[in-house]
Amino acid sequence: MSDQALTELFDNPDEQRAYEEFCANQERGNQPFNLDAPALVCRWRMSKKRVPLLNRHIRALSQRVVMGEPLTHNMLSWAKQHVEWSLTEGSYVEHNGVLMLVIDVNGNAAMTVGAYEPLVDTASAALAARAEAARLEEAEAGVAPEVLCCMRDGRLLVAVGEHVCGSLSLVEQLAATRGIAVEHVGSGDAFLKDVHSSSTPIFLVSDEHGVVPAREVDEDQSDDANLVRFLRDGVAKLFS
Repeated sequence: MSDQALTELFDNPDEQRAYEEFCANQERGNQPFNLDAPALVCRWRMSKKRVPLLNRHIRALSQRVVMGEPLTHNMLSWAKQHVEWSLTEGSYVEHNGVLMLVIDVNGNAAMTVGAYEPLVDTASAALAARAEAARLEEAEAGVAPEVLCCMRDGRLLVAVGEHVCGSLSLVEQLAATRGIAVEHVGSGDAFLKDVHSSSTPIFLVSDEHGVVPAREVDEDQSDDANLVRFLRDGVAKLFS
């Protein structure tokens, strides 16, 4: 894979170096290992050298496709075992970082760990832009890693297709504990226009960032906004 294509996968140079060292030292027993062009990149939040939502992430991973084909059982087993065994025993600094799983166009895979960096821009427009990028990934790979949601009249409206990411499955279960009805309203432009034209509290659900309310929600003291904060805090407990 070219240096430019590899660089585009990472948020910063340190994360790329960590990935390259991981490939060289752990994935192939000190033998250099290079992926081809990436076909799928999954970013999962960690806590204390573990991935708290691992089983949910693996279920979502089983719904993803690479180059039009579902992932094999062997790939899913490798991913789960690698996280449970190698990640726990591995030597790295970012125990509360982000695990990145990269699968290339040939079906080869590697993992690396980088530092976690919270979102800087949490305006509703910025969250919507991230959700739109994730929607494009959903069209290709079957699952969106980030989903735009809003709370309206005590109902959770989710812009998502048939298969949901691991974090969203937890959010929906948390909502059920409070009697919050969940509606999948599709992930099209109509939903985005609808939520932007109203005052409903908007938030992003992300496998990397958890529940991220739009910054406009901070000053909102409505019942709907309080429900968004309940979901945010419930997911955040897994990583505290």
